[in-house]
Amino acid sequence: MVAESYSGEMSVSAVARRHGLSPGQLFTWRRQVRSQAKQDSPSMFVPAVIDRPAEPPPIRRKTITRSALPIAAIELEVGGAIVRIASGTDSATIAAVIQALKAQS
Repeated sequence: MVAESYSGEMSVSAVARRHGLSPGQLFTWRRQVRSQAKQDSPSMFVPAVIDRPAEPPPIRRKTITRSALPIAAIELEVGGAIVRIASGTDSATIAAVIQALKAQS
């Protein structure tokens, strides 16, 4: 960040904001680097490498295969929608679904 602030491409304040620092902190680091350079002492700053975390594996969605679906005993087309009614479905549920589809048509 200190080297970047000396590049002249951005202001010190812009570099600090880009890295989530206060400009004062970056100015302090710049002074420390200048002071070390005058004293010819080894630098206390070292390059940092930040590894980005690996992308999380894609979320596997459970898919229902056709063989896993209940076998329809009756298929109705109501208002462009296909309703598959499994054997054993009670008549009240069937009537409610058909009425709801007719109301949307």
